[in-house]
Amino acid sequence: MERKDDFQERRKHLANLSDEQLYQRFWDLLDQVVDPLAELAKTHTSPAIERSVLLRMGFSSLEAKGIVEKCQQFGLLGKGAGNVVLKASAISGRPYREAGLQLAEGRLWSQVEAEFAGGAK
Repeated sequence: MERKDDFQERRKHLANLSDEQLYQRFWDLLDQVVDPLAELAKTHTSPAIERSVLLRMGFSSLEAKGIVEKCQQFGLLGKGAGNVVLKASAISGRPYREAGLQLAEGRLWSQVEAEFAGGAK
């Protein structure tokens, strides 16, 4: 099977564009593809993503797993596990790593839960 060479026909709508216009068109089309993905990422997360965030904050995989499981248990995973840890840090007045370890041990959850229930983001 031979493919019909119709490149010249398909590129007619681009033929009169300058390099700068082609460059801009490329980025405009790319934005159209990526914008829905970015919007989806703002409103959806997963335990794996949240564990990854905590790993980058310096928690071990076991610590991150414990924090994420507790976030799920308290219905706060959608707020972001890193955000939950930072909120716990602010509430307790401790560095975020210490606050995160307390969360992993099951402490501070009532205060954090109350803070988020009060409308904090």
